Amino acid sequence: MLQHPGLYIMESATRGKGVFAGEPISEGDIIEVCHIIKIPKAELPIIHKTVLHDYYFLWGENLEEAVIALGFGSLYNHTVWSNADFILDLENDTIDIVALRDIAAGEEITLNYHGESGDEEPLWFEIQQ
Repeated sequence: MLQHPGLYIMESATRGKGVFAGEPISEGDIIEVCHIIKIPKAELPIIHKTVLHDYYFLWGENLEEAVIALGFGSLYNHTVWSNADFILDLENDTIDIVALRDIAAGEEITLNYHGESGDEEPLWFEIQQ
């Protein structure tokens, strides 16, 4: 697993646990390469009845499968205008977290759960402000 030095988990002001940068991260840097645990398609309905529901990523060519990202992968919080993005690497079975802009030391690293920074589509849960 590749991970940018100094990443750490801390309570976010409004979103529970989050991932933070211990050192500055430059735009375009790979923040983390997260290995995955695949959830068989037949088991996906079960996930919706568990706490893991809020931690999985859709997966596959048609996004009909699901995975749990290891490392810090499933702990990045959502913001509409995120400072990082996730790339589903189906060939290597990883989710790569990449900086969309420079991220300062101590700043929370966030993703837009819909996959594109600025996407304002509603989420499946209410965001605390």
